[in-house]
Amino acid sequence: MDLNPLSPAPSAGLVNLVVEIPAGSRNKYEYFAEAGIMALDRVLHSSVRYPFDYGFIPNTLAEDGAPLDAMVIMQEPTFAGCLIKARPIGLLDMHDEGAYDGKLLCVPVADPRQKDITSIRQIAPNQLEDVAEFFRTYKSLEGRVVLIDGWRDHDAVEDLLKECIKAKKNKSK
Repeated sequence: MDLNPLSPAPSAGLVNLVVEIPAGSRNKYEYFAEAGIMALDRVLHSSVRYPFDYGFIPNTLAEDGAPLDAMVIMQEPTFAGCLIKARPIGLLDMHDEGAYDGKLLCVPVADPRQKDITSIRQIAPNQLEDVAEFFRTYKSLEGRVVLIDGWRDHDAVEDLLKECIKAKKNKSK
């Protein structure tokens, strides 16, 4: 699975998202670029499970040295390696071990029931808090220091996405 040809943003306001971990899973998969496959990184050692399908935006490089993280709200979990064209609706600002580790929250373009969702203000606050609490809990159980700075709406996504695309292009040179 060669992700190099994939555009991070196929058109304005959309991203390509590669799922690593389906919603409800305790298995943490990561894309293993050297082999072009998904690999089991670890199993979460607590009862917490991923609240949404979780993955990354290909051909980006975030401050933490990995591709930009992203989650997508799905009615049914997909699978590791699934490509989803998605619309970012917000951003969870988070620091992991001192490094900025923002996570996009998206909805899939392919789901007509979510076509009118454009903002995190349309998502129940308790659902957003569940996501933040998931990261607080699983990271702290691994002994990592995490700071959740809160949620920002869709207008915060574009600048971060551009920075991460530029960082990846600069590293590839």
